[in-house]
Amino acid sequence: MAATTRTSGGTRRLVIVESPTKARKIAGYLGDGYDVEASVGHIRDLPQPSELPAELKKGPLGRFAVDVDNGFEPYYVVDADKKKKVTELKRLLKDADELFLATDDDREGEAIAWHLLETLKPSVPVHRMVFKEITREAIARALESTRELDTNVVDAQETRRILDRLYGYEVSPVLWRKVRAGLSAGRVQSVATRLVVERERERMAFRAAEYWDLTAQAVAADETDGQAFRARLTRVDGRRVASGRDFDDTGRLTGDAVVLDGAVAGALATALGETADLGAVVTSVETKPYSRRPAAPFTTSTLQQEASRKLRSNARQTMRTAQSLYENGYITYMRTDSVALSSEAVGAARRQAADLYGPEFVPDRPRTYTSKAKGAQEAHEAIRPAGDSFRTPAQVSGELRGDDFRLYELIWKRTVASQMADARGSTASVRLGATTPATEATTAAGVAGQPVELSASGTVITFRGFMAAYEESRDEERHGGEDAERRLPELVRGQPVDLSDVVADDHVTSPPPRYTEASLVKALEQLGIGRPSTYAATISTIADRGYVTHRGSALVPSWLAFAVTRLLEEHFAQLVDYRFTASMEEELDRIAAGAVERRAWLSQFYFGPSGPAGGAAAATSGGPAGPAGDAAPEGLKPLVDDLGDIDARDINSVPIGEGITLRVGRYGPYLEVPGEDGEPQRASVPDDVAPDELTPERARELLATQGEGDRELGVNPGTGRAVVARAGRFGPYVTEVVEEEPAAEAAPAKGRKKAPAKVKPPTASLFKSMQLETITIDDALKLLSLPRVVGTDPADGAEITAQNGRYGPYLKKGTDSRSLESEDQLFDVTLEQALALYAQPKRGRGRTATPPLRELGDDPVSGKPVVVKDGRFGPYVTDGETNATLRKDDEVESITPERAAELLQEKRDRGPAKKPARKPAAKKPAARKPAAKKPAAKG
Repeated sequence: MAATTRTSGGTRRLVIVESPTKARKIAGYLGDGYDVEASVGHIRDLPQPSELPAELKKGPLGRFAVDVDNGFEPYYVVDADKKKKVTELKRLLKDADELFLATDDDREGEAIAWHLLETLKPSVPVHRMVFKEITREAIARALESTRELDTNVVDAQETRRILDRLYGYEVSPVLWRKVRAGLSAGRVQSVATRLVVERERERMAFRAAEYWDLTAQAVAADETDGQAFRARLTRVDGRRVASGRDFDDTGRLTGDAVVLDGAVAGALATALGETADLGAVVTSVETKPYSRRPAAPFTTSTLQQEASRKLRSNARQTMRTAQSLYENGYITYMRTDSVALSSEAVGAARRQAADLYGPEFVPDRPRTYTSKAKGAQEAHEAIRPAGDSFRTPAQVSGELRGDDFRLYELIWKRTVASQMADARGSTASVRLGATTPATEATTAAGVAGQPVELSASGTVITFRGFMAAYEESRDEERHGGEDAERRLPELVRGQPVDLSDVVADDHVTSPPPRYTEASLVKALEQLGIGRPSTYAATISTIADRGYVTHRGSALVPSWLAFAVTRLLEEHFAQLVDYRFTASMEEELDRIAAGAVERRAWLSQFYFGPSGPAGGAAAATSGGPAGPAGDAAPEGLKPLVDDLGDIDARDINSVPIGEGITLRVGRYGPYLEVPGEDGEPQRASVPDDVAPDELTPERARELLATQGEGDRELGVNPGTGRAVVARAGRFGPYVTEVVEEEPAAEAAPAKGRKKAPAKVKPPTASLFKSMQLETITIDDALKLLSLPRVVGTDPADGAEITAQNGRYGPYLKKGTDSRSLESEDQLFDVTLEQALALYAQPKRGRGRTATPPLRELGDDPVSGKPVVVKDGRFGPYVTDGETNATLRKDDEVESITPERAAELLQEKRDRGPAKKPARKPAAKKPAARKPAAKKPAAKG
């Protein structure tokens, strides 16, 4: 907590920001007279309907915590873990003469400021303080140029929050009933999932085509030491030779190009390479000047894309690192759609480029950039190094490490390069002509005596310009061209050339590349879907829900995503339509600009044009556009109410071919094909088989290895029963076959004896190291022998057993358990080892102390060493006194000491968790009424 201080005039000011890191940094700039406190994000939000007071659960707020029948008025509550923080802020506000709300300058920050205003209810003057960077100069300027709260921007954020609540709470239950429990649908996440699924469908429908090409080494014949270059065969007998671009996704040739087969390509290669006097000459030379402009400074979207390509950092890691750099004063605000730079930043970049690379690398006039994104807003400057003069990477290398340094260096390079001169050079295209000799091979192939043409191109950079500092990376191209800088010799038309090292190559067309995080972010931005500041969270969500997995950098959709996407496409088409989703984002921009009234727009979205205020919404905003461009699409509520009968089995089925169907089951995807005896044959699909790899041939292989039913291993000599291995819902296991007793004759109702209980066969799951196809009878008998009695503790006479459980192998003594390191220890752990394990202090769920995952130095508050440990609920940081679980976007490998200190401080601020009361209070307090319409903050 900040110390209580006053200026020389006695005035005391309270400044509220979002994060403790930002608060500490700003407090150092403001000094005496200011108390700088962090709200630690939002202090209140819409509660879960189950958390509403009892008297409200049956009322209009009971379903969404939003009163959809009365102007979509939301019901807000202070988060349980923020009540202590609110109390602290109110106490500080009592002694304050002025309040500065210094949250981020975007919709989310404006909403946080409004919630603070509504909750704290200050009686002192309130100022909205905004800045794009955390430097001494920027904070001083922000204090001198405060403004009022923008209620239109707050309306836009509130509309988005309500919109997402309505969307998720209406559509997600349909997924629970028809696909799988625990799934979710979302305005942006469902569309992002559909994009990934559609690309995989294209790959599944793709059919490869084969073609050959030919390359040769060429050199001027009249030069003894001439420069050689590689040329490619482009024409035969006047017809263009086909390349990968000439085939569609079904493998058909789309143009009039000629497709070379192996025989023709081989004959041409032999003839051109072995003929000494071929008569090849230069038929044309074209040279053009080359110029390339630098890329614009980073926006949120382009930063995520470039960090993915250059630093191999996912969107979540990039935003976490950028947040840390911003809060510590190294870069400007990292959530922005704008590519513009301030005049101070332009001057700083030009000066630094001239100092480091020379004045000739700086153009005469400053470069200006304009955003191509529709409705670009949020913070109105690009991401750049903070300050009126930039610190070079060398100057911050002593302060920044790892991901922080690499991302700062990337931002610095891009910013400086954006104000540098164009790269200049020339491009050259050369064509070579020859006539194929009449050999036995060319005659047989039908190409004897035909004219052929070979081509080569290259780019020569004569002045690197901005490329001396930075060059933008590119996403993988389906038909990659030769983009490398390649110098060609100076040639003239008619000049003879010699060909050598002639090679014929076989090629197969490739399917459309899968989305990476970078290319998915790019696609979402181009479609106008969502906000770049939310893309990291969106990609994390669809991964956490099991809709996509990562294979290297590629995003591979799961079969679960196929089922969810199909259901949404067939029954909620407008909600996953790209144009409709983009139009909603445009409407939120119009609400933020004050051009649309939020209640009328929400009414039309939810109830449709025929519902309450539908006409008013159409009159004021036109409503969101439908899939076919309709001005008034059907509302969400009537869409859900009139879904009709959805065939869950059909939704969760994907035909593979040859009568094989993939089904998305409760416990994962499996294959099904009709059996000879009428019973379907089934086989599970391994997680490492991508959808486009599940061909009918691969499906048959899986059915052959798994679909035979029980695999009989032998007989248990102790019981005389057969032992089999099976593939079950929860994984492979072994069990004994118990034959059913014949049914006895029905006895009279009176005096009927109770039927004997069925014998329950012993079962045991396979170890992780075992395979269903290779397990032996000896392995099975060892598994069925568990639990194993290890011995008796001589101290108390308690029996110790070794068992395999849900959380892995462990020892059990009464109610006390201890985890084992490996499954093999179940069979060889000794009594002495078990007693030694029990002599150690217990940790969590029976686990012994394990070494920390990382050591992060001393905590600035407690002074004790901070380490990262792996706990029952995931990794956490601790200083021995306070434990703080890592958030979803915190990575063990990249978490910084500053981030660990922030998490620990947040946990200290919240205090110990309170246990819920065993009995409800006798009388509940009156429910708090929804907040009134937002007033403008006092100047």
